[in-house]
Amino acid sequence: MFRRLIRHPASQAAISRLLGLYLALVFRTTRWTLLGQEHLQAALGAGAGRPILAAFWHERLPMMPMLWLRARAAEPRLAGVQAHVLVSRHRDGRFIGEVVRRFRLVMVHASTSRGGAVGMRVLLRVLGRGDMVVITPDGPRGPRRRAAPGVAQLAALAGVPVLPCAARTSRLRVLPSWDRMLLPLPFARGVLVLGPPVAVDRAAPLDSLPAIEAALTAACEAADAWVAA
Repeated sequence: MFRRLIRHPASQAAISRLLGLYLALVFRTTRWTLLGQEHLQAALGAGAGRPILAAFWHERLPMMPMLWLRARAAEPRLAGVQAHVLVSRHRDGRFIGEVVRRFRLVMVHASTSRGGAVGMRVLLRVLGRGDMVVITPDGPRGPRRRAAPGVAQLAALAGVPVLPCAARTSRLRVLPSWDRMLLPLPFARGVLVLGPPVAVDRAAPLDSLPAIEAALTAACEAADAWVAA
């Protein structure tokens, strides 16, 4: 009965609102440092800037809305740009969407695997408008830290690199989920990491998957090391 209760739309709406309020408290009470702004500038390129395809491992999801808020404040060329987060059509994806919507993020309920052609066209339109697309390549169900092909295929079709991202705070809990998700706690030190963009070969995009995985993991390791220092 309890499981049916928490899966009810009204219950999920209430829980997502509470979790969003909790994360807002965490973000306000954490002392944040942004590392790698030069990599954001490299991904944007010259002039008015090209669209951004950002990626991070699913385990860091609760902290990542803060990265968008800080990056937008730090980079004038992101003024007027919207960040679109790819989430699944599944119940869990809708729940996540309701949580992060309050942080100026737009949800795209699509897939780059099941029904992938439709999802890919939606994301290509977003990038074509000059906006940002954010993907968790191992979400929504894993395997952990294994990138699905969609991130490389999208980068190749759009002609943009993949910008690896990560975050970490000094106070958190590791949840018993498939991805070992990190839930930040209030009144901590936090770091937001942007890594060097990963170029994707348009002729052989899947060959870039190992480099994308390594870059996302390296960003996590850099964030973890900063907090531990």
